[in-house]
Amino acid sequence: MKHRHERNSGTGTGALAEQAETKPQSEDPRANASLLLTDDVNAAVLQIVRELVVELHPNLIDPRLVRLDSDLDRDLALDSLSRAELLLRLNRRFKVQLPERLIGEADHPRDLVKAIFAARPAVLEPARVRGPLGLSLATVEEPIEARTLIEALAMHAERHAERDHVLLWRLDSGPEAVTYRELYGEARAAAGGLIERGIRSGDRIAIMLPTSRDFFVAFFAILFAGAIPVPIYPPFRLSQIEDHLRRQARILGNAEACVLVTSAEIRVVGRLLYGLVGSLQHIVTIQDLAAAEPLPAPLPAPLPATANTMALIQYTSGSTGDPKGVVLTHGNLLANIRAMGAALKASSADRVVSWLPLYHDMGLIGCWLGSLYYGAPALIMSPLSFLADPARWLWAIGEHKATISAAPNFAYEFCLKSISDARIAGLDLSSLRAILNGAEPVSPISISRFAERFAPYGFQPQMMTPVYGLAENAVGLAFPPLGRGPLIDRVDRSALDRDGVARITAAEGADVVSLVACGRPLPRHEIRVVDDASRELPERQEGRIQFRGPSATRGYYRNPEKTRALFDGDWLETGDRGYIAGGDVFITGRIKDLIKRAGRNIYPQELEETVGSLKGARKGCVAVFPTLDARAGTERLIVMAETRLTDEARREALRKSIVEASQALLDLAPDEVVLVPPRAVPKTSSGKIRRSAARVMFETGQLRIKSASPRWQLLRVALAGIGPRLRRTLSKITTLGFDAYAWVALVLIAVCIWPCVILAPKRAWRHRVIGAAARLFFHMIGCRLTVEREAPLPQDNAIIVANHSSYLDSAVLVAICPGEISFIAKEELAHQIVAGPFLRRLGAIFVRRSDPAGGVADAEEALKSAHAGVRLVWFPEGTFSRMPGLLEFHIGAFLTAAQLGLPIVPITICGTRSILRSDFWLFRRGDITVHIGAPIEPQGKDFQAAIALRDATREKILARCGEPDLAHERVALT
Repeated sequence: MKHRHERNSGTGTGALAEQAETKPQSEDPRANASLLLTDDVNAAVLQIVRELVVELHPNLIDPRLVRLDSDLDRDLALDSLSRAELLLRLNRRFKVQLPERLIGEADHPRDLVKAIFAARPAVLEPARVRGPLGLSLATVEEPIEARTLIEALAMHAERHAERDHVLLWRLDSGPEAVTYRELYGEARAAAGGLIERGIRSGDRIAIMLPTSRDFFVAFFAILFAGAIPVPIYPPFRLSQIEDHLRRQARILGNAEACVLVTSAEIRVVGRLLYGLVGSLQHIVTIQDLAAAEPLPAPLPAPLPATANTMALIQYTSGSTGDPKGVVLTHGNLLANIRAMGAALKASSADRVVSWLPLYHDMGLIGCWLGSLYYGAPALIMSPLSFLADPARWLWAIGEHKATISAAPNFAYEFCLKSISDARIAGLDLSSLRAILNGAEPVSPISISRFAERFAPYGFQPQMMTPVYGLAENAVGLAFPPLGRGPLIDRVDRSALDRDGVARITAAEGADVVSLVACGRPLPRHEIRVVDDASRELPERQEGRIQFRGPSATRGYYRNPEKTRALFDGDWLETGDRGYIAGGDVFITGRIKDLIKRAGRNIYPQELEETVGSLKGARKGCVAVFPTLDARAGTERLIVMAETRLTDEARREALRKSIVEASQALLDLAPDEVVLVPPRAVPKTSSGKIRRSAARVMFETGQLRIKSASPRWQLLRVALAGIGPRLRRTLSKITTLGFDAYAWVALVLIAVCIWPCVILAPKRAWRHRVIGAAARLFFHMIGCRLTVEREAPLPQDNAIIVANHSSYLDSAVLVAICPGEISFIAKEELAHQIVAGPFLRRLGAIFVRRSDPAGGVADAEEALKSAHAGVRLVWFPEGTFSRMPGLLEFHIGAFLTAAQLGLPIVPITICGTRSILRSDFWLFRRGDITVHIGAPIEPQGKDFQAAIALRDATREKILARCGEPDLAHERVALT
């Protein structure tokens, strides 16, 4: 974003800007005074730059080499975040307001000196959102009937055309408003320009635009024309635009884009893409497209899309070597937006503030398209505006009275590091309902410090909302309960690393790792954790995280190999490792060595290959990996490269070449370059780089200057591998052995008790036999059965209600309930040869769930049994699923209790799901806890009394089961 910068005579900007470069002194005393001032500024700027370089790269760059003509990229390895920090320090030192464009445009410290002389004085407070926002506070309904994004925008434009949709943040003036009518009309005009250029349905059109009005118009213009938008990130520095475009050519080629929508500045140089991307036919601006005849309003029928039409190809950020374009339909996007909205209780009463890039899923879908769907006004600023002064983000939240905002973890650290109290005097963040933290690992240190630091400004801990998602599921996958605040799990590091078990510990020190809960699956979405054989793991067992749901992609565009690797049956791989506890997902690491830094994904293979080709480095012997900066809660980028060079000057030249290569490839410098001797970088037997092992070597100081002989290396590897291999083998044998033993025990007990139950003449005897058999089974498999009681269990005239999470639940109730009980069972079991007679002899009452008339008759039979004093046992969820959580309760048990005036006894069963999970016939070790609640009396006999009884019972069970509320889920009957 460019701004007008007025000269201020009080700072001497006119003369001093021309004299920023040191010249021979003049005999004119006034000129000498100006030169002296210039020299002071030069020295101060260089000192600030040197201090920053030492902080960032203490072992990489000699601060004495920092000069006015040093290249900020090539010589000093300052990336965008580092440059933003540099501008903030210069602003504070010289009390000026440097333009944010300098983050991308300044090449040398000399450029910063010139900018300081040309800058305007700083104001006491950062620029706020000034003037009336023009927001209509009238409540509007979300377009729940919309099947596509096209329909969603059209409905808003038709029903409340003048409602402000987007407010584009401006530094020097109030925000620029874009109404639904304006977006709809301008997009139709640009769509006419696309159709005039021969665009056909299904064509891919790339968008390379900064945060601006043009981006929003371009996105919907492409959809209106029946094409598919492909957002890619614009160049950070215009001086490097050619290199940037060449790197983006792989994405454009994979998408087979026929049009690139961009700005006038980029279009001039972008013509070189014609030779690099064979499919590319046009490079246009929105102004070019708007000159054509617009599409009519309303859009002609039939609309150019359905729910199953591809709406977006979202390329995962960071990699241009092997582009992965996530295919998302209109149905995927709307399902994700609605699911996230349900988790956040979003509505048109919300106000959103975002600086996130629009080519990134969190900014594009989560913030912009989400606010568009719900009719919630969104104040959107550019990422550069945030980087130049992170206080602007917080001021925008306060002035806009925002209820929802979002950012990656690094942004919260950036605020902590860069914002002084003077910059936010009078700030009020109390309007926030949720500020999401996602897109990169969430640091418990960062969120704790952020809550403490900004508490005086109205920030409450429960506002912080750690979330989890990925582009393959549109954006969001797991959100925590609204207003819960961060949930931190402190687990034993050794148990997690060695055994993959997240064992809670109260200890302190290095052997404890703190992990942040990233939420529970969004409505209608599922998450599971599996081992290497894709067998689902119990709670607190670490493994691969998989997901499925209506937001899930169908695959990667024109990349069948990556698509095949993405799917495991109908489950999709996240690429992350973690565990589930209490329904929340905890992320422990990434399966692949994807590096996330400053909100970006970095694929190490590309940088390793580039560094390996440098003179002095050994090809194929470079490891790139992240390491955690414990103080900042962020990741540092490390390059470990083998070399035979011993001369220090030549080694220093190699380090500099590596930094330059990283800057050119990633627009990001490594935090540290480690040069090691040959054969020091760990590899697999097939020659692949072992990045995790390299990281361990770096973090533990195990790097050796002199490498051992190959024989000793092989011997050490063999010895070191014996223990882990034995543990893994024993673990597998133990798991399978326990499973076989449990099934043998179950079958033997069943074979013995089945004839006893069938032949026993008295019902009381049958129940004693089955109860003893259940207790024996749990004892044989080493399962400790713990019973907690609020009150004694009634001996008769009661209805027992329990949560249902496993086939073991019935055995648990039989084991703990003395005397006779009658289960309400699904009618399908009555027709089974073995189960039917067995359950009838135990007094089970079968209920038809698919036949309404039959269901009424079954309910009457249940009423008769209850009236006769039989204790009925009911699982009101009706079924259970593999996903942790309490499903919605059916009304039958509670209506029966209300009509007969019988109390409901709530029983909460914990632990059975982990021992024997649905759709997974492998027994796991575990303990079971049962809580018998105090009876709840009905307060009437009508339907409303039954509903009140149901809600009170469910509330008690939900509070104790330790699993999330899944009342929103509709699980198929099994």
